[in-house]
Amino acid sequence: MEKTKLKKSKKIVNSLVRSYLNYRFKRISHFMEHPRQVQHMVRNSLIEQAAGTQWGQRHGYQSIKNYADFTQRVPIHTYEDIQPYIERMMRGEPDVLWPGVTTYFAKSSGTTNDKSKYIPVGKDNLDDGHIQGSWDSVVLFYQLRQNAAIFLFKNIILPGSLSHLEQFPKAKIGDISALMIDNMPALGRAFYEPNTEIALLASWEEKIEKAAQLLSKRHDVGMFGGVPTWNLILFRRILELSGKEHLLELWPNLQGYFHGGVGFEPYRQQFKELIPSDDFSYLEIYNASEGFFAVQNDFQQHDMLLLLDNGVFFEFMPLSEYGRPNPIVLPIEDVELDTDYAVIISTNAGLWRYHLGDTVRFTSLKPYKIIISGRTKQFINVFGEELMVHNAEKALSETCQELGATVAEYTVGPRFFTSEEKGGHHWVIEFEKRPDDVEKFAELLDLNLQKANSDYEAKRFKGMALERLALTEVPPNTFFGWMKSRNKIGNQNKVPRLSNSRDYVNSILKFVENQGS
Repeated sequence: MEKTKLKKSKKIVNSLVRSYLNYRFKRISHFMEHPRQVQHMVRNSLIEQAAGTQWGQRHGYQSIKNYADFTQRVPIHTYEDIQPYIERMMRGEPDVLWPGVTTYFAKSSGTTNDKSKYIPVGKDNLDDGHIQGSWDSVVLFYQLRQNAAIFLFKNIILPGSLSHLEQFPKAKIGDISALMIDNMPALGRAFYEPNTEIALLASWEEKIEKAAQLLSKRHDVGMFGGVPTWNLILFRRILELSGKEHLLELWPNLQGYFHGGVGFEPYRQQFKELIPSDDFSYLEIYNASEGFFAVQNDFQQHDMLLLLDNGVFFEFMPLSEYGRPNPIVLPIEDVELDTDYAVIISTNAGLWRYHLGDTVRFTSLKPYKIIISGRTKQFINVFGEELMVHNAEKALSETCQELGATVAEYTVGPRFFTSEEKGGHHWVIEFEKRPDDVEKFAELLDLNLQKANSDYEAKRFKGMALERLALTEVPPNTFFGWMKSRNKIGNQNKVPRLSNSRDYVNSILKFVENQGS
């Protein structure tokens, strides 16, 4: 009787939620139809709210009348530029970059700097940015999947943890997933697993083991979210404990995966093996520590709809301008298709014309849709080849598909010119499913890279400028062990994909050598 009542109440909740999501979809439709007007309203609102802050007074926000004024008063900033302001906020000082006192800060390690960054996440940013973006993701999932029933079942998200720093006792620190779980609305909490005690554990190994022990006994999971790497580790442990061959044997109602944080293509085949169904839906989201930026709105296309009214004013710097003293920066109405842009944001957390570090490429201007093409510090251009992450992942995905292989993790660095040989790229790959012939895999990967990037193809022509890529295969669990050895475990830490230096390649190879000695 109790189970019947519970099932009935869940159906009522799911029906009410669907009605609410249909209402919210009207707001999404509005910014899709009027992107320029919405973005200008967001910019004006941000400036008006921050006019009385220390930052706003210093930059004359009170007298900013238009976009030209804004760009003249406020230069482009990096994290290092505003770090002193953020540290004052972490000490509890009010009205610094944004009105009021900010108590939450997202820890973002980045992949090219060992020093952690602490991004302010005020209540406005959390409620009207991250949490609203999460709802937008659910809205679009329900629009795309007519039988969606997330609120009939439990939903899994494995976040990071929360902590305090001794020098900033008033600040609560964690990755953005942990901050969102800690502030999850009551409605969402009722449908969430694991419990917050397990979810916010500091030790990832303990968290995964306890979550696996709990979830291996549940049979009513409908959706999960998060970074692919940690979900794969969790799910494999769950299957080991449950004795099932794949997740649908344990969770027959599984409908979707909201994924983000890293490029998904290297992991797609692994998830297809864990969830062997054509009726399972993958939805990519773009939620960074600094804001919730975009959501996939078509299951058949891998680009994402830019969210234009979630407390973020967007600007875009052509990658050709990156590093120049006075770079050209464009508002959204001036961007073009098929051009790589560095993302510049102003947000309701107090980040002003902030250089995010990500690069995107527009795939549509009506509505505005993007793919994440890489990071400004994660590309290879040692030889003028301008290889971006999306080029590498496209070529890798096609190679795996053709040869029936699966890649667990990878990173790429250059092989520099010497007196004896030309330069090239050096791939370090950990296979989940090894190809029959690794040498053939390397040859085909090089050809697919040439197809994906015309500059790389030109440099590879007859081997005149670049030799064929070199591939080093490393043992299973190498990347996990390497990341752990660098204290880089958790959602905010991602394996660096491309680098203009050999630092990561050499570090991994040294780690493997030490493991074998």
